[in-house]
Amino acid sequence: MAAIQMRVSGKPDPSRISTSFVERQNLTIRMSVRRFTRLINAFSKKLNNLKAAVALHFAFYNFVRVHRSLRVTPAMAAGLTDHVWTIEELVHTT
Repeated sequence: MAAIQMRVSGKPDPSRISTSFVERQNLTIRMSVRRFTRLINAFSKKLNNLKAAVALHFAFYNFVRVHRSLRVTPAMAAGLTDHVWTIEELVHTT
């Protein structure tokens, strides 16, 4: 599986431009991933460890955690999967 980089451009409606979704995601990751809170001992000494922690957070957030407003996981809402993943499925998926 690979990621394909693609430039997307358009002419968004200026009245609908908002940073609230990005700001909410930033808050969620700061509150969920201990490495992003201040004054802690749980910091990453290696960049690869930090990348792994962030990837694990987003995988859990999108495939395992059922969101209250959606009543399903974001991956299910997007049609990427048909069921809520277990932690075992998440860890053993390659």
